[in-house]
Amino acid sequence: MNAEEPLELLGRWLFDARAAGVPEPAAVAFVTVGEGGRPSARTVSLKRLEDQALVFSSALWTRKAREIEANPHVSLLFHWPAIGRQVHVAGRAAVAGRELAVELFSERELSHRVQTLVSRQGEPIEDVELLRARHAHLMATLESSPECPPDWGAIRVFPDALEFFSEAPDRIHDRLLYERAGEGWRTVRLSP
Repeated sequence: MNAEEPLELLGRWLFDARAAGVPEPAAVAFVTVGEGGRPSARTVSLKRLEDQALVFSSALWTRKAREIEANPHVSLLFHWPAIGRQVHVAGRAAVAGRELAVELFSERELSHRVQTLVSRQGEPIEDVELLRARHAHLMATLESSPECPPDWGAIRVFPDALEFFSEAPDRIHDRLLYERAGEGWRTVRLSP
């Protein structure tokens, strides 16, 4: 593993995971800080990898969005056991502009866009079957593609550190840590 720009390396590793047939290669554990400093984790899907940030989409009424607003420090973990790799990212999250939210929403499959209209993610419900029935009804009767709801957003994570871990059969794993240093990155190879 050679040192290069860390987000370029992450992009290459995502490509390798897709090429190897890893299921859901863009799935990532996303950890925020909840009340009382408690970690709060869930799995999300990376939507884009920009020059300076990782991009996700989310409803802005969720626990995740509230926790980011209260404390922007987040952590992410990509884990691809089939190819013996993982990437840990630590950084700061921020809600992006409305234009990006609308763009990402329009890229979602129609069924996923309708699901966003039907379900208030993370809120208590009486019966999931009622949501399924409403979803099926909307899918059957929609005359045009739904617009992005005003409380749907895009979230950018600006990394301060990325650690790349590559498994080795002899357990002498390769670990390369990138840490933000001004406008660039400082790299450190870590012992397994």
